[in-house]
Formats: sequence, structure tokens, C-alpha cells
Amino acid sequence: MTILGISAGFHDAAAAVIGPTGNILFAGHSERYSKKKNDQDLDQALLMDAWHAAGGIDAVAYYERPWKKQLRQLYSGQGLDWHKLTVRQILKQQFGSCVLPKQVVSYNHHLSHAAAGFQTSPFERATVVVIDAIGEWDTISIWGAEYVNERATYTKLWSQRYPHSIGLFYSAITKRIGLHPLDEEYITMGMAAWGKNKLQAEMSQQLIHSLTDVRFKNNLHVGLDDATFFPDEREVDIAATAQDIVEHLIYNVMARARQFGYSSNLVYMGGVALNCLANRNLGNYFEKIWILPCPGDAGSSLGAAALAHGGRVHWSNAYLGHDIAGDYPVHSAMVHLLDHGIVGVASGRAEFGPRALGNRSLLADPRGIDIKDRVNEIKRRQKFRPFAPVILEEHVDDYFDMPTGFGTSRYMQTIARCRHPDLFPAVCHVDNTSRVQTVPQDGSGIRQLLEAWYDQTGCPMLLNTSLNIRGEPMVNDRADADRFEQLYGVHVCS
Repeated sequence: MTILGISAGFHDAAAAVIGPTGNILFAGHSERYSKKKNDQDLDQALLMDAWHAAGGIDAVAYYERPWKKQLRQLYSGQGLDWHKLTVRQILKQQFGSCVLPKQVVSYNHHLSHAAAGFQTSPFERATVVVIDAIGEWDTISIWGAEYVNERATYTKLWSQRYPHSIGLFYSAITKRIGLHPLDEEYITMGMAAWGKNKLQAEMSQQLIHSLTDVRFKNNLHVGLDDATFFPDEREVDIAATAQDIVEHLIYNVMARARQFGYSSNLVYMGGVALNCLANRNLGNYFEKIWILPCPGDAGSSLGAAALAHGGRVHWSNAYLGHDIAGDYPVHSAMVHLLDHGIVGVASGRAEFGPRALGNRSLLADPRGIDIKDRVNEIKRRQKFRPFAPVILEEHVDDYFDMPTGFGTSRYMQTIARCRHPDLFPAVCHVDNTSRVQTVPQDGSGIRQLLEAWYDQTGCPMLLNTSLNIRGEPMVNDRADADRFEQLYGVHVCS
């Protein structure tokens, strides 16, 4: 069957299509089409792209069990939404004028996360860890996953339930320091390097019941009181302390997962898996690590489709979304980089996941002392925010001290210490770390551009950030690219 996987109705809507042989035919984010950041509803143009890529849909798979979520929301005092009690209710609202296939299935929220990771991984057997804000009831789950007669099977080994949640804790901290929860947690992570972990004992005493079992004293779903929660402390110190606590909690979960002895391969999923600062030490617990580039709820559209498919899903890269046809603009991008130091690229299929990987990227010379401030100004971001380097994979060890377990970092999923931070100020954070993207010899457009840049300059890397400004989704189509070019004065090549 050709299966359409859906994550929609609550947060970060997405759609993914898996064909009969396990090939991923399409995967995209609704926000890129609707232009609404973290759009919870499916955009009709997204569905049309998915339908066009599929050539017809046999079944729809939904990423969670709505009635279970409704029970939890009733329990937590959020009330009951009678229009979201069943999958068909939700999908009829989401599909609009599109015809809903007769075959509709749904799966547990954390199981969809697990499947998105395991069934795209290179592993035959793996320990799967899912950590997010909340699913139906689970907030953390550990699974044993393997293929039996070529079908993926999952055994839950342990879980923690609402309201005890690492994701909700980090979101509460994000709100406390003046940022938007469920959106700007990555800024909290960036702020942490500017602060000091001076509040850990007191913060832990106030909030943590058990670090080992990941149990909190209060329901952090309701947030923290600004007036009583460290009112006189700097936001950067609160962020630094929270980041340290989150890392302790994550590593306790990883230690528990490894103690089951199921596999030394780790598949790590859920929104918390985007905390690349914590990810740097995962190699202390597992030998080989796979994190899908889209580990959050949007990625669970692919997970639901994978569960319905049953077998391995063939993953080759993250370029799965809307296509801007034509050859990658290597020559024109090089001209603008050499002349101006900054250029936008919108070419080929859009990346699935929150990070631009070369097809919807703002690229710049990482060596310029003023480049970081110039790019932050273009993107309307805070000046303290770091940028990532994209580098020819064979050169990465010469420039970065890469953590163990990942092998490579093709999807910006971990940080590494730069060996020469004085030479590359535009891609080094205040603590001299970088969220590295490595590019293999795969013939991709970004690979060709890096090779051309290296031949011209002797520098094997570029600054790479998403082609958007703060608060807006990434550029999706050529019309978006034209708008970005006109508004922000940066040439965008296609």
C-alpha cells in the first residue's frame, strides 16, 4: 500500500508518504505552506504535494490515539474537546475538500516516535528512547526494537508518565526566561553557554523529586511563577542551570536504557532529542546512535506511516519536501559568496525537519569577524545566537573534536568543540563549540558548493543557517525566496 502518515490537530502539523516498497515519497511541514509558525493544521497545498508525490493514497495513518489524549487533558484540567475524540473527526477537519481514504489507522504517540526513528535507522536491533513534553500519557519511554520476519516489533521496557516530564520542565524554563514555549527551547539552549550553573542545588530542591526516576515535585505543565522562581537571577544563569539539570535527567534515562542490555545501538526520538548540547555525551552510553533529523511530532507523521507499512523504511537523506526544480546554483552562489560573503539558496527538495541542510539555507563565509552579526541582523535574531558550520565530511576531524557514537553529524544533531575558534568566529559559540553538519561525498548540491568553495579559498566549510527570519517558517517555494530577497536584501539563488 501507499500510506499517508499524518501529524496534525495539536502542534506542528506534517504529512509523510511511504510507498509499497518502503521508499519515502514525500515528507513536509504544514507551516512551510501556510506561513504560520508551528501550524497545527494541515495546509491544503501540503496535502496536494503529498498526493502528487504519491500518485494515490491507499491508507492514512495517524500519529496518536485522540481519545487517550482527551482523557489526559480532562485529567489535567484542560477540558474535553468533543470534536477531537476520534481520528476520523480530526482528519475530516484536516482534509477539508480532500477525500479521506476508507482505511484509517492510528497508533500510540510514543510508538510513532519510536517507529520514525527505528524503521529509518541502519539497525536490525536497537534500544529506542523517546523523550518529549507529552504524548497521550507517556513523557518518556524506552523500547526494545527489532525485525522479526522483516517486520518491526516493539517491546516497551519502561516509561514515565504525565506530569513528570523533561520536556515540560524545559518548556517551563523557556517561558520563565521570556521566550515562547514549544518553539524557542533551542534559544534557551543557546543562552545556557552565556550563563553559569550557580542555581543547581536550589533549583533541584524546589522542583525535582527524583533525578533517577525523573519525577518532579510540581506539575510544570502550568509553568513557573516569575515572581517567585528566582526573580532576581539573570535569565542566562537560569538557562545554564536548567540545561545542566536536563542533561543529568537525560543521562539517567540513557543509563537506565543501557542497563536493560537490549542493544548497544541507540535510536533517540522525541522533541528533547533536538537538544544537541546534551547529545554530545550519548556516546558514553551507547556505541552507535541514530536520531532522525525530524525527531519531534512532525516526524511522527513518518512514524505512523512506518508502523502501517510494517517493514524497514528506506532512508537516504532529509530532502523530502517541496521541490524547486533546476540544478543546484553552485556558480551563482559562489559569485555572491566571494563578492558579498553571504548568499541564500533555495533549490531542490525542502528539508524534512527543523534545520536547513543546504537546500533552504542562508550561507556565509565563516571566517569573517563581522559575519555573525550581519547574519543575525538579517534574520532579526538576538546577537548572542550562534550559527552552525557545514563542512566537507573528510575534513571535520581537522577542525572539530567530534563526540563518539555518531560517526558523522550529517543532520546537526550534536555539538563539537572547534579546534581553531579564532579562525572561524562566525560559527563558534561563546564556549567555542559548534553544531556541526558534515557532508559526505554524495554528489548533493551543498557538497558541490562546498567543494567549489574549498577549491577557491582553501576553507572546507561555510556558515549554514535556515533561510528565514525569527518567528517565521523556512522558505518553501520560489515565491517565498523572492519575498525574502526583496525584504531582507540578500540574493537567493535557485
